Amino acid sequence: MEWKVFWVTLGTVFLAEMGDKTQLAALSMTADTKAPLSVLAGACLALCLATLLGVLGGNLLTLYVSEDFIKKAAGLAFLVIGGLILLGKW
Repeated sequence: MEWKVFWVTLGTVFLAEMGDKTQLAALSMTADTKAPLSVLAGACLALCLATLLGVLGGNLLTLYVSEDFIKKAAGLAFLVIGGLILLGKW
């Protein structure tokens, strides 16, 4: 286990997820259902599965595409999505 990678990933994902639509959906679902443990279990499993797809996809992608290109493409995608959000088209 590479602990530095672990802690950087934990911090990055935690900060990225704070206040996003997933967290708001979990808050709303808990308020509606009054079943916090069920919502927690479902949300944790969903995030784990989504993350697993990202990790597997990233691992597969690095076999065919350079890491530098992936970083640049991801950065560009964030900029484009941010621009679309600012323009109200996303």
